[in-house]
Amino acid sequence: MDKPVVPAVDPIELAFALASAGPICDRCLGRRLAGLGSGLLNQERGQALRAASGASAAAHEATCWVCQGTFLRAGEWAGKAVQLVGDHEFSTFLFGVRLTPRQEAVEEYLDERFPSPWAEPFKRDLNRALGKAFEWALAEWGRAAAVDFARPDVQFTVDLESGRIELVVAPVFFYGRYRKLARGIPQTHWPCRSCHGRGCASCGGTGKQYPISVEELVLPAFLAATGGTGGHLHGAGREDIDARMLGRGRPFVVEVKEPRRRTIDLAAVAEEIHRSAEGKVEVLDLRPGDPDLVAQVKEEHADKRYRARVELGEPVSGEALARALAALVGEVEQRTPVRVRHRRADLVRRRRVHEARGELLSPTAAEVEVLCQGGLYVKELVSGDGGATQPNLASLLGVPAKVVELDVLDVLNGL
Repeated sequence: MDKPVVPAVDPIELAFALASAGPICDRCLGRRLAGLGSGLLNQERGQALRAASGASAAAHEATCWVCQGTFLRAGEWAGKAVQLVGDHEFSTFLFGVRLTPRQEAVEEYLDERFPSPWAEPFKRDLNRALGKAFEWALAEWGRAAAVDFARPDVQFTVDLESGRIELVVAPVFFYGRYRKLARGIPQTHWPCRSCHGRGCASCGGTGKQYPISVEELVLPAFLAATGGTGGHLHGAGREDIDARMLGRGRPFVVEVKEPRRRTIDLAAVAEEIHRSAEGKVEVLDLRPGDPDLVAQVKEEHADKRYRARVELGEPVSGEALARALAALVGEVEQRTPVRVRHRRADLVRRRRVHEARGELLSPTAAEVEVLCQGGLYVKELVSGDGGATQPNLASLLGVPAKVVELDVLDVLNGL
């Protein structure tokens, strides 16, 4: 199919037509042909085009029918932005604007009546003017920041209809690993099953199923250091509430909302967590992070090493245990366990056991270590979960078996 023919536009004729349509300032004239030439400001480009076309003299911005003096307020809004951001720490920023209905209509009219392949949107020109005015205003206070179109630390939105300016402070992220040294602690806040977080007699009015979580032990130190208003702990998976997380710890990312400080002493944060957690939780390898790490931490299915204390329904020999553990190595077909089926999709998953070894502590008790693919439920690998996990240690031994204590010894990921 042939491409539609685009009529040729003479920039001089276009400039003359624009200038003849009503009082227009050099900036708005130049903006309609911003793609022509390089190294010129829109105002300079407009002056050159006006002279070349022989158009009437430029209108003052205050009387320009296109911008109506909007750009004259850039310094005012920049000053408000400096006041609004106050003592927040930031190194990058971005401005955005909401046009008035009239300005949106004017842009549409210009595109229809004076189509130009070189035009720059009104918003882009104004955002740039606001950014430059903000840099100048910051410099007066001895501060500096750069524009970042992708991930600014702070973002301002100017509503041209009301004149108001809004500030959004981007969250700040920190990576680390946590060791959970006590049992009975969930990773994150767990609402009470009876009242769903409202507070009742069952939870003592707290709205929580468990008194404390790893998140609640870790997050306060980050909030105090950053001056943030809230946050979340994003973990690379999660261990069972009754399991400890030992070894090098589980990777996590802390996200802090609306921080006033983005650069903090992470060694001091770790020390405060260890002091306040009183031996329940430790953090290691803290470092600054970014939003991408949240997805990496949550999506990576790392291999994990577990240690389980297993209770056996009948006495077994060491040789029988060794044979059964060797038979566990390989692919496991596992249906979502009954204990979590109310909150997880009821699926059959295939996971691998890479290593399995152990020893008897008594004829009816054993300690077992398993290295397996992420997402495998180890308790059910031992018990069989009524046949929902195949193979399983209980069926291979021919006796009932259940995990009475579980520890995660390592999370083997690349972060």
